[in-house]
Amino acid sequence: MSIWEQGVKIPSFSKLDKNKKVNVLIIGGGFSGIHSLYKLKEEKNICLVEANTLGCGVSKNTTGKLTYLQDSTLGYLIKKGKLNEAKLYFKSQMNGIQEYLKIIKEEKINCNLEKVSSYLVTNQEKYISDLEQIKEFLKGEGVLVKDAIPEKSLHFLAGICVLNTYVFHPLKFLKGIIEKLLNQEIYENTRIVTINKIQDHYECITEEGITIFAQKVIVACHYPFFLFPYFLPIKTSIEKSYIIAKKVSENLKYSYITMESPSISSRFYQDGDQIYQLILGKSHSTSVFQNDLQNFHEVKEENQMEEESIVCSWSNVDIKTFDHMPFIGELKENLYLITGFETWGMIQSVVSANIIKDLIEKKHSEFIDFFSPKRALIKKIICSPFYLALNGYSFLKSKFYQKDWYSSNVTFYRKNGKLLASVQDEKGIHVVNPVCPHMKCGLIYNEKEKTWDCPCHSSKFDIDGKVLKGPTKISISFIEK
Repeated sequence: MSIWEQGVKIPSFSKLDKNKKVNVLIIGGGFSGIHSLYKLKEEKNICLVEANTLGCGVSKNTTGKLTYLQDSTLGYLIKKGKLNEAKLYFKSQMNGIQEYLKIIKEEKINCNLEKVSSYLVTNQEKYISDLEQIKEFLKGEGVLVKDAIPEKSLHFLAGICVLNTYVFHPLKFLKGIIEKLLNQEIYENTRIVTINKIQDHYECITEEGITIFAQKVIVACHYPFFLFPYFLPIKTSIEKSYIIAKKVSENLKYSYITMESPSISSRFYQDGDQIYQLILGKSHSTSVFQNDLQNFHEVKEENQMEEESIVCSWSNVDIKTFDHMPFIGELKENLYLITGFETWGMIQSVVSANIIKDLIEKKHSEFIDFFSPKRALIKKIICSPFYLALNGYSFLKSKFYQKDWYSSNVTFYRKNGKLLASVQDEKGIHVVNPVCPHMKCGLIYNEKEKTWDCPCHSSKFDIDGKVLKGPTKISISFIEK
């Protein structure tokens, strides 16, 4: 459980139980889907479906930063000399921040919004020149930026700082905006498993065989559940991070992230008299460093955390793309995709909603081609062998089911030729088939969070095999017969 889930109850909605015809269908009830519904709420005959419950996936695991001072995308574009692209990307992020401020003010959403300083820092000399390039770029865009490192933090060699950035409580924001959409058609526990193009519309079929007939479909899942026509697995990689929240005595009102990898990221969160510092670390490809207990331990040790100060810890996964920019736009006629946010999903989700709205309403937007999933086809073809190899490595390594770090409570065995895994805890023995139905990767048992995790494409199952997040659509539960 993340710190954001404590004491926040998001409105719940019923399950879709009959066929429907709609103009626009949004698949996914996280930040991207909810922002899209909010932007399109004046559209006639629109609905949103969520496979589980609203905000239950990556949305609840974010650190809740609203900043344009980013280590990956902006820094990548500047370092590559793509200054025109960097200017456009910077503009999109500034627009996204302003959109949040506007929504929070107009809708009177209480979400612990706080203006803070943002730092980009490093402990390695090789990144100092990169910091200087980013600083000069931001100055050219009219940003007040200075050389500085955050106070009372781990020692850093160098850093830059900007002032006009924010942090907030993501689930309080999501709750607030959902409460403004209660008159919209929203369905939870409604998992779409198939999308078929039939003449001038799409037939979107749930796991229970219910069909939604839609003129336009927005796929706003964290990781899309379909392979065709996009082949996402060979164009992206999955990065996992570990977050720990601890009690502190002072709100220093800043956030920071390091240039080097694995990155360290931090922010403060104040709720009444209680003050917490969130620290994220040990970011890595899910194909390696798969011992979650060890990774959490190293985040704690490297950041000198006392056990008694820790209030909760959780993990998160992000989709990384070949050019560090999200895929937002039209895949094929009237089928829209939103994914690949790197580690900056809060801003990208509202940027996505604006782009999709412009596409649906046939309006011009300078960002449509920039973020299009079809962009730079040649580069994607060049990069695809890398991601194919990375995913291939993940797949092969996943087939070594028994890990040397597992406790004796995790056991793998075969019964009637079928591979099974059992986990024993205080509630008894839980048996599953430890193979991800998505693309047959072997699953890893996460002893910290009591989940079965896919190292290839980030599907997640509970201890009894129920799907918690996709792209898989099928549970791995095993019932003794």
